[in-house]
Amino acid sequence: MATVKTMNNIVKKQLSPKQREELLGALKARFEKNLNRHKGLDWAKVQTRLEANAEKLRSLHEMERTGGEPDVVSHDKKSGEYVFYDCSAQSPKDRVSFCYDRAALDSRKEFKPKGCATELAATMGVELLTEEEYFALQKLGEFDTKSSSWLKTPADIRELGGAIYGDRRYGRVFVGHNGAESYYAGRGFRSSLMV
Repeated sequence: MATVKTMNNIVKKQLSPKQREELLGALKARFEKNLNRHKGLDWAKVQTRLEANAEKLRSLHEMERTGGEPDVVSHDKKSGEYVFYDCSAQSPKDRVSFCYDRAALDSRKEFKPKGCATELAATMGVELLTEEEYFALQKLGEFDTKSSSWLKTPADIRELGGAIYGDRRYGRVFVGHNGAESYYAGRGFRSSLMV
């Protein structure tokens, strides 16, 4: 499982031509397999935009490498950007057992987790899904039926020591809360990336 230090070293490196080709191949296959997620969008246009953004490709590579299975979920016609979310069925497997943020990590006196979600996301060059984005994702399929995912927490909740997460149980999508210092083997985080 990736630590923040390991991620810092990986994200700084350029993708090799082979890594780039493999990533684009995986993204194309996922795009074509899940057309319901991006009706009316053309893969050739997405690929052109990806190939022009090496830094964003590195971020997508990290989303993929850590188990996120990123896929296009929308297109911003005004900016021309494509929006990618982690679309793995469960919270990305190599991003679990993290508390919410650095303040939460530093507050733990013992049994510290390996890192925190917000720092790992920043290192990867991605954003945690917001509550609104999480509900939008859940309209595209059934996600986190056995796991949960930290979500970008509003400042007023965070100031009180909490953080929010989402999951799907009993046929419904829920947003819950925990102390931000909490961490669980079944809770990771989902991310978004604009390309």
